[in-house]
Amino acid sequence: MSTTADRVPESWPSRDDFTDVQAALDAAISQLRSQQRPEGWWKGALDTNVTMDAEDLMMRAFLDILTPEATEPTARWIRSQQRDDGSWAVYPGGPGDLSTSAEAWVALRLAGDGPQQAHMAKAAEFIRGEGGVENSRVFTRIWFSLCGLWAWNDCPDLPPELIFFPSWAPLNIYDWGCWARGTIVPLMIVCTMKPVRPVPFDIDELRSMRPRKLDRPWTIAGMFERLDKLLHWYSRHPLGPLRRAAMKQAIEWILARQEADGAWGGIQPPTVYSLLALYLMGYPMDHPAVRSGFAGLDGFLIHEDTADGPTRRLEGCQSPVWDTALGLAALLEAGVAPDDPAVLRAADWLLDKQITRPGDWHVRRPELPAGAWAFEFANDNYPDTDDTAEVILGLRRVKHPDAARVAAAVDVAVQWTAGMQSGDGGWGAFDADNTSRLVTKLPFCDFGAVTDPPSADVTAHVVEMLATEGTYVERCQRGVRWLLDHQEPDGSWYGRWGVNYIYGTGAVIPALIAAGVDADAEPIRAAATWLEQHQNDDGGWGEDARSYVDRAWIGRGASTPSQTAWALLSLLAVGKETEAVRRGIAWLVSSQRSDGGWDEHYFTGTGFPVDMYINYEMYKLVFPMWALGRYLRART
Repeated sequence: MSTTADRVPESWPSRDDFTDVQAALDAAISQLRSQQRPEGWWKGALDTNVTMDAEDLMMRAFLDILTPEATEPTARWIRSQQRDDGSWAVYPGGPGDLSTSAEAWVALRLAGDGPQQAHMAKAAEFIRGEGGVENSRVFTRIWFSLCGLWAWNDCPDLPPELIFFPSWAPLNIYDWGCWARGTIVPLMIVCTMKPVRPVPFDIDELRSMRPRKLDRPWTIAGMFERLDKLLHWYSRHPLGPLRRAAMKQAIEWILARQEADGAWGGIQPPTVYSLLALYLMGYPMDHPAVRSGFAGLDGFLIHEDTADGPTRRLEGCQSPVWDTALGLAALLEAGVAPDDPAVLRAADWLLDKQITRPGDWHVRRPELPAGAWAFEFANDNYPDTDDTAEVILGLRRVKHPDAARVAAAVDVAVQWTAGMQSGDGGWGAFDADNTSRLVTKLPFCDFGAVTDPPSADVTAHVVEMLATEGTYVERCQRGVRWLLDHQEPDGSWYGRWGVNYIYGTGAVIPALIAAGVDADAEPIRAAATWLEQHQNDDGGWGEDARSYVDRAWIGRGASTPSQTAWALLSLLAVGKETEAVRRGIAWLVSSQRSDGGWDEHYFTGTGFPVDMYINYEMYKLVFPMWALGRYLRART
């Protein structure tokens, strides 16, 4: 697929002259060094879409704490993201999204934009054309119900008595992925109390009068939709003592999982809904848990000055541990000494962030010792195997003055990560055997992934780590078998946490080779061929997020620095310097900025396939560094 008019000469770089490559790498190293914080960590911004900003305004309106200081810059940001057709998308270049657009429209009404204004009328026209608010997702309708714009009876019921289901019972809260679990529990309270604080406008402009389609009654999803009517009846006639006990238990569960920074789960949705739940259960705004929660939420804010005025937006989450692990790896791959001060600062910060107490993962793996890493500054309840594997790989290569400390931390982390293997041989990110399909059929679960089954990218990172460690050989080989069993017919692998098949394939090939799979084996050759066949005419690689829903986009998209680097890391792992590799390196060098960084306008990270994508600011720097470093090392 061609993305530029100028094709990079196929003979560049020459086999004997790598001056330009080394210069590009040196400039990238300087750029990465300049971004490291004095404490040793890196963190880039994580951009998502305007849904969180719209919901922040609706929450503050509901709590009667909405101020011009929050409203005006947030509305300015939301307006800036509107597309020409009046819609808002979940990623740049993607199609307009009904629910995101409906929430943005209501947020702008809260900011004072009138329905007759051109941008609002165009948005309403798009929303009606997509089926209207009647066909928006459940979370959108819940927010509108809170604001008196929708009927609570038309939202699925979520009985708090689920909190009492034991961990072995179907539909217990641990059947949900941790991000969904942290959202579902406070929503049990919100949806049970069904509060309303009306706003001074309606949403008649957003109604299409087209009813929402129900699933067929003989399907599991259809059965749950009909069962929801019974739950609504029970909600009006609950067993009083049982319901009160359930509400109390849910609040205790929420409070027990508030993190040191005040947030919940390290992400925005559980934090917002937990604050609503506490408020509805009588916790005043000056209660320490509520104050701390808002302080945590404010930590997600990004303020910027633009030509149109200041803007305010929320990150969906923050990734300092992930960014620091990747930054550490990038420095080491670039040839920076393993006892370089920047390397040691990163290592010390990571060692201090190791989590040594049990979290929700302990429900399924009670025998494992704690000793892992999470994604965020503070998320002790939910460390993940992906971060932990990358941290281990980095720390093992550091020449630390306290080698015993590093060894002790890494050893327990390896044990934890290996023990989080699911029964089928793969690894999920946060939980083991989190594979229930029943919860995905609930009417409540119409947005994003709600479970955490094993994925190729996470499994690959763990397999690569275990292979490098040389321990837990049997678990590592089971992981290898899982990866081979999940290879796509075309030779690629699906990417759960990055876009998409380039990310999955970019993770799996190095892992399989590290685990001893021959580079000439058929699975490796097929994957390498797939990558070469999907190289763009300009020498880079790119994949559009539409590949999650439209197979025509698999492996296709404008070249990006991160996706080009993922492809290169895979081909370099195969060990052959091909024309595709040379052209990919040429694209990275030629597209580098003068300050040593790269531009990346497309989202290459995945939060929830189809529903939420992420632009990791650090990806466009660390992964190209990683690829350039490996290329030069392979040639010396």
